[in-house]
Amino acid sequence: MQLIDIGANLTHDSFDHDRDAVLQRARDAGVVQMIITGASREHSPQALALAQAHPGELFATAGVHPHHASEYTDECDAEMRALHAHPEVVAVGECGLDYFRDFSPHPAQRRAFERQLQIATDLSVDGKGKPLFLHQRDAHADFMAMMKNFDGRLGPAVVHCFTGSREELFDYLDQDWHIGITGWLCDERRGLHLRELVKSVPANRLMIETDAPYLLPRTVRPQPSHRRNEPMYLAHIVEELARDRGEDITTTAAQTSAVAKAFFRLS
Repeated sequence: MQLIDIGANLTHDSFDHDRDAVLQRARDAGVVQMIITGASREHSPQALALAQAHPGELFATAGVHPHHASEYTDECDAEMRALHAHPEVVAVGECGLDYFRDFSPHPAQRRAFERQLQIATDLSVDGKGKPLFLHQRDAHADFMAMMKNFDGRLGPAVVHCFTGSREELFDYLDQDWHIGITGWLCDERRGLHLRELVKSVPANRLMIETDAPYLLPRTVRPQPSHRRNEPMYLAHIVEELARDRGEDITTTAAQTSAVAKAFFRLS
């Protein structure tokens, strides 16, 4: 079984003391490639450096999460564009809107999101914009409206760490966007609705991710004492996802990996 984790925050400082061991445990669990999430001016260059240190195995995104939108200046935009000149950077983001935490003012979030959508448009290949790695929480209407402003100019998009409603899911699928499923699926308090919703995601739109070190699957046994999620637990997520979809785990693993390879244009 070969798995691809499309979203792991391996530049997080919780991995500083054992990052190489984390990577080895992921390999041992069948994770053959990972996309390292870049979500700020600080961590996007670090994601690229990590990808360059592990060619063919690790890749990176470069972007500014809505929590950090206030840092998105003209200088930041130039930095992001420079990062995207590197072949290891395979998607724009993590970018989007988050009105749940409100760590940045809504106008600043919308400005940062719009500028990153423009980067994806400007970096088109064969008429298709660079892939987008998207975040949306409690901002669905504004998110859809902003994406619509770029209608026909964007390439493939994945709404990462999907935790939303049935209405939101079908709005995304109606746009032919992809869906990223995390260990939120395994949360009996908040993710129970996902057990049913994942059955509606077409196989050619579905990908899997850990969002490590966040969202440790609550059904992992034994639970690690440190509560840190890591990419090796992707195998647990795909097992639960396959069960909910009524599929053999090898089928779900193969399909999600094939979709990820095509989406991010991985070699």
